[in-house]
Amino acid sequence: MANPKLLCVFAVLCIFAAVHADSHFEGFEAEDDDFEESSIDPASLRSPPSQPLTTDPNPNPNPQSPPTSDLPKSPPTTTTAFDFWDDDEFEGIPIEHPTSHSDTDPLPTDPKSVDNTTSPHNDNPQNANPPRSFTIEIVCGSFLVMFAINYFTGKRENENIALSWAAQFAAKDSIFEKNFSLLGIGDGGDDSPLLLKEGQTTFKFYASGRRYCQGLLATLELKSRHDLIARIYNLIIPTRDEITFEVYMNDDAMDHVVFAMARKKAAKAMHKDLRDLQRFANLLSPPSGRKWVADDLAVVSESREVASDLITDAVIDQVFGDKAFEKFGKKLISMHFSDNHPGRHKKVLLFKFVLPSAKNMADMTRLVALVPYYIDLIGRYKLSSQARSKTESARQKVAQEALKELRNAQQEAMQRRKAERKKMAEEAEGKLSAEAIRKKEAKERARQMKKAMPRMKMTRGA
Repeated sequence: MANPKLLCVFAVLCIFAAVHADSHFEGFEAEDDDFEESSIDPASLRSPPSQPLTTDPNPNPNPQSPPTSDLPKSPPTTTTAFDFWDDDEFEGIPIEHPTSHSDTDPLPTDPKSVDNTTSPHNDNPQNANPPRSFTIEIVCGSFLVMFAINYFTGKRENENIALSWAAQFAAKDSIFEKNFSLLGIGDGGDDSPLLLKEGQTTFKFYASGRRYCQGLLATLELKSRHDLIARIYNLIIPTRDEITFEVYMNDDAMDHVVFAMARKKAAKAMHKDLRDLQRFANLLSPPSGRKWVADDLAVVSESREVASDLITDAVIDQVFGDKAFEKFGKKLISMHFSDNHPGRHKKVLLFKFVLPSAKNMADMTRLVALVPYYIDLIGRYKLSSQARSKTESARQKVAQEALKELRNAQQEAMQRRKAERKKMAEEAEGKLSAEAIRKKEAKERARQMKKAMPRMKMTRGA
């Protein structure tokens, strides 16, 4: 048996040899540990982004890896980049160079993540949303504001024109106040309104209480100043403010009179369009040896006698003469007197004038004065016997034509109703069955045979 002392000495030598070998292993010297630990820069420590951390104790999951060595293992290497790294000391080990990111200018390493990490406030004009345009909203809003402003200003302007006319011709000591006993639409009191507003462009004035007539109705038709579109249209195609006087004469106060006067073009249109002027009147040429109306005017009358009696020298000198017309009569549109007016009232005097502006309302004073003047003139006027016979024969002829037209219309209506009944009977017959049609035909044949048989009269013998 071996000596125990020798065994002890041999064991001590083996341990010493192992310790010495461990301390002198390649690359790991005992005195260098302190130096390496003191040379690590804490700021340089950074985990590589491409290697995820794991808690698996076996870093190499491959089962076929060679068995580990019995030699003592070195401390586990970290993925930290060292400032003092020797590339020649370890061969065959991949070297990773982690990219350092600056806090002030980060640069993404993954090209696929560029679009995902793009800031919403990118300055690229292709990705930035274009600024929204409010042009349409601004234009619409401006138009509405202009429309509202024009509505109130135009409304006020029309009201001022109507009130100016009423103040000039329907107020106290005015033309209509002197010639009519009742003005306005009320009971004639001081608080009764003179004008009746039927719309933003229509105003009406009524007067009554005068001989020869039942009453007078004045209608003011003004431009649509409250409508912005109509105002723009009026700039392209100008229109005028107009006033129309309708005088309803008494039945016994107007003789057979059909008369009209207007500018030449308007007179021709009236003669063509108005039925009473078509039937009874003709365009008259200026008479010789007598003062007549201005050359711009034309007269349509049933006879020359009527025209001469109605166009007096006073009217020519004051309004319709060559000199007076340019100053006082240029606002005339037309005058039309008829005892066969195609309306509710048969005997009517119509005057139509152009309204001036509110400041120049006095310019039409002489034209307005023609209304009461012709009421009295027509009320007192009587035709001569010769002229009356002609007018009566003309009216009888027109009455016969009207009766003939009425009978023709009645016959046409009867034929139309008969045709409608026949059509309805044919439609009803078409819906009948064959048996019903045979019965109807048999009934019709029996009726025809009975009608064709001679009638016999039976008498009793004495």
